[in-house]
Amino acid sequence: MKPMLLRISLLSIGVATLFGCGKSDPPPAPPPPQVGVLDAEPTNVPLTRSFVGRLSSYYSANVTARVSGVLTKRLYTEGSEVKAGQVLFEVDPSWYQTVLNTTIATLAQDQASYINDRVTAERYHKLLPIGSVSQQTVDDADAVERSAAAKVQADKAAVDGARVNLGYTKVTSPITGIAGQQQVTAGAVVGNGTTDAGSDGTLLTTVEQIDPVYVNFTISAADLISLREAQHAGDVALASQDKTTVQVELPGGKPYGQPGILDFSDVIVNPATGAVNLRAKVPNPQHQLLPGMYVSLNVDLGQRNGVFAIPQQAIQRDTAGSYAMVVGQDGKTVRKPVDASDSYQNDWIVTNGLSAGDRVIVAGVQTVHEGMLVAARPWDSPGEHTTLSQAGASHGSSNAPAGNKS
Repeated sequence: MKPMLLRISLLSIGVATLFGCGKSDPPPAPPPPQVGVLDAEPTNVPLTRSFVGRLSSYYSANVTARVSGVLTKRLYTEGSEVKAGQVLFEVDPSWYQTVLNTTIATLAQDQASYINDRVTAERYHKLLPIGSVSQQTVDDADAVERSAAAKVQADKAAVDGARVNLGYTKVTSPITGIAGQQQVTAGAVVGNGTTDAGSDGTLLTTVEQIDPVYVNFTISAADLISLREAQHAGDVALASQDKTTVQVELPGGKPYGQPGILDFSDVIVNPATGAVNLRAKVPNPQHQLLPGMYVSLNVDLGQRNGVFAIPQQAIQRDTAGSYAMVVGQDGKTVRKPVDASDSYQNDWIVTNGLSAGDRVIVAGVQTVHEGMLVAARPWDSPGEHTTLSQAGASHGSSNAPAGNKS
């Protein structure tokens, strides 16, 4: 009987011990994750817009043959820089030299006739008081003198015209710039086959001045109206035309070294595109920018007033739109939808959704969700995001084994 009582007592002790182990205290809750926060404060930032533009020459001049004849030679190197007034081509001057010589000879002949007619008129004026000639004879002599003088003036004009035509046989550059490819070879007849200096000329080449260059681009009428409305509301301060800077990016994405200045803004909207034409002037001393190239450009239109510059990693996006995670007064996270369509340097420009003093989560934002209790500390380093993320990951991994042990 005693051995059985002993076995029952031992069994009771074992059961009591088993139940006693099951009633141990649970492990402590993990501390809230740490996040880096930035206090949102209104600020003023440059108002920039990105566009695509096309380059064009500052000056572009057609070099034409203004008189007809045979093109005898080209006097420049294609693709080289030429000066204003430099002779680029020569047209056979023989016919125009002959015309000039003829008009000079005619002028000399008519000048001699005018001198004779003037002497005759003066003689008749001396004979009139003594009655040797009649008044009619004097009047006729004066008329002949006046006609001879007019003919001399016409001959002088003909000489000037012949000399101009002879000068046109040396085709010069109207501007300083880069001379293009020759369009007509030596030996070809240029002009329209006549000797009329006022006829249509033959295009021989073009000269382009490409320092500076123009960059032409457009802005939609809707965007322009929105900017002006924001200016009236005080949200935007638009710069004057001569203070609007333009930064060009080369086709490879590399920024061009020298900024340009907006120098033209159209006053009408293109009915075909619904856009307003703009133009900027950009220095080009090294001739890196070539007419016809398409380039990207960032235009500094002025200044945004009272916006929030928030680091890019703090702004999240999903199907509902852009949002920022903010730490509330109770230490819990709150999701705030924001408007952040533009950027400046490494920040998103938030124009709506945040208030001054909001503690925006910048570092560790990927490890939190709305309503979660967090431990906030000031964010002051771009590397802090990585540090806090690694700390959160290690914190979660240390809890996993403890859960398995329980």
